[in-house]
Amino acid sequence: MAARVMALTADESALIEEFLHGDRERAASQFVRRYQRFVYGIALRYLDGDRSDADDVAQETFIRAFQALHRFKGDSSLQTWLYRITVNTCISFRRKWKKFVRLEDVLESVEDLRSSLPMPDREVEDADFLERFHGMLTKLPPKQRETFYLRYVEGLSYEEISTMLGVSVSGLKANYYHAVRKLAEMLGRPIPKGGK
Repeated sequence: MAARVMALTADESALIEEFLHGDRERAASQFVRRYQRFVYGIALRYLDGDRSDADDVAQETFIRAFQALHRFKGDSSLQTWLYRITVNTCISFRRKWKKFVRLEDVLESVEDLRSSLPMPDREVEDADFLERFHGMLTKLPPKQRETFYLRYVEGLSYEEISTMLGVSVSGLKANYYHAVRKLAEMLGRPIPKGGK
């Protein structure tokens, strides 16, 4: 069974309270600013890197979230709740449009997203390496790729990811370890002995 993440933080509670009973526009603006990159990143991955579609889904996600915020019980963090809404919105969008994957679009959008994030001080700063690395990410199975992205890029804990994906922490650790191992193999690096 997945571990439960702590309920709402004081900031999240205050934001919901302001949206429901205070300055709704101000709260909505803060809400979007706080979670925009997160929601957009999820949509971008689920929609195969199509930036225009990811923009549309992100907007729809926030509309759905604002319409449902009064029903939010606080059993999870807002980020976990938004993750589910974003994924469900992406699934609905894909059903509606039946999009086809274009690898070039995926690589371009992953590069755009990655370049907006802080980079570790390693060889990943090299553009050729980044292009090769993102090509490798697309070769990972979807569960491993999603776990790796949420853990490595978003910096989420296994407990948070477990709540989002409905996968046990031990299953996530296995996915992450296998993703790191496969990436290490593709990079010609020594295989890590254990996962983090």
